[in-house]
Amino acid sequence: MKLHEYQAKALLKKYDIPVPEGVVITDPDQAVEKASLLKGPPWVIKAQVHSGGRGKGGGVILASSRREVKEAVEGLLGKRLVTKQTGEKGCIVNQVLLEQGIDIANELYLAMLVDRSQGAPAMVFSAAGGMEIEEVAEKTPQLITKQYIHPESGWMPYMARNLIYSMERLPSKEAIKNLTAVTKRLYDLFIENDCSLAEINPLVITGSGQVMALDAKITIDDNALFRQKGLAALYDKREKDPLEVIAEDHNLNYIHLDGNIGAMVNGAGLAMATMDVIKSAGAEPANFLDVGGGASEEMITRALEIILMDKRVKAILINIFGGILRCDVLARGVLEAARKTEIAVPLIVRLEGTNVDEGRRILESSELKFLVAKDLGHAAELVAGQVS
Repeated sequence: MKLHEYQAKALLKKYDIPVPEGVVITDPDQAVEKASLLKGPPWVIKAQVHSGGRGKGGGVILASSRREVKEAVEGLLGKRLVTKQTGEKGCIVNQVLLEQGIDIANELYLAMLVDRSQGAPAMVFSAAGGMEIEEVAEKTPQLITKQYIHPESGWMPYMARNLIYSMERLPSKEAIKNLTAVTKRLYDLFIENDCSLAEINPLVITGSGQVMALDAKITIDDNALFRQKGLAALYDKREKDPLEVIAEDHNLNYIHLDGNIGAMVNGAGLAMATMDVIKSAGAEPANFLDVGGGASEEMITRALEIILMDKRVKAILINIFGGILRCDVLARGVLEAARKTEIAVPLIVRLEGTNVDEGRRILESSELKFLVAKDLGHAAELVAGQVS
């Protein structure tokens, strides 16, 4: 689960990591009044959407007067912000963050993440803050330092020194002291809140030697939300694809993609293989949908209904290997969905496993028109026939 920048900064502030003073605005008429509460000019107006690259997309604006603040807020609220990460569809800006301008002497990068290749949490530090870390890694990898942390020992003071003293030009003693404190606090925040990412970019050193987080991205592990009730309450469903929200409400693992072939599968591995089948047929998957091993008839019905809500879908491939999810349960769910919603696109079904004969009998004895795939290779041929 992603947090908005203003939510992430509130969490940073809770851990005594300095952030600029700021206020959230949802109404342009609030702009001038809110600006009067903050030091300035200048002020910074930031669109609050779950996407990086906001600055390049016009979502971060510097204002030198209250009039410019209001114009910037009016220009962002309710508008669709398009960035490299959002694609052409963009994101609707429902709120903006208005902050005081900061005197920046140096920009750094600092992040906590889980390094799966090492099976350990790691802190990443770079003197090239303000840039996309992927670009830094590609062009100047020597500017990135990574410190792995053993879960039992936790964060140790020498780790902060390893990171900070990797800089070619060291900041003042006051700044080094403040940076050391921030690394420990960010680690504590990351661990205690079950984060999968806690990124500060840029982490700036001001002219007076103060260290401050100018931007922040925090992602919470969805599997830990049951014990992070306060953070779970911050979830903004408006930032998610509407079909993904519906699927989430029915405990379905669904991701909306940009293709034209809908897919329903049980098991993540089989789902990935099905994506490959669709691609090999010269088509693009419209979704990733794993109904899971224990899906009920109702869940199957809901899953198919969600696929049919996507008007770009030209055909549907159902690829089920029956284990816990029996093939007859799948078949009944498909028929129930067909009764509720007209299936006006070709339906390709591949069933194997528990009660496969019963599942096929249920489908064959129905009025539902479908194509039967014998195996994955045959499924690819049938999909190709629908997009040729």
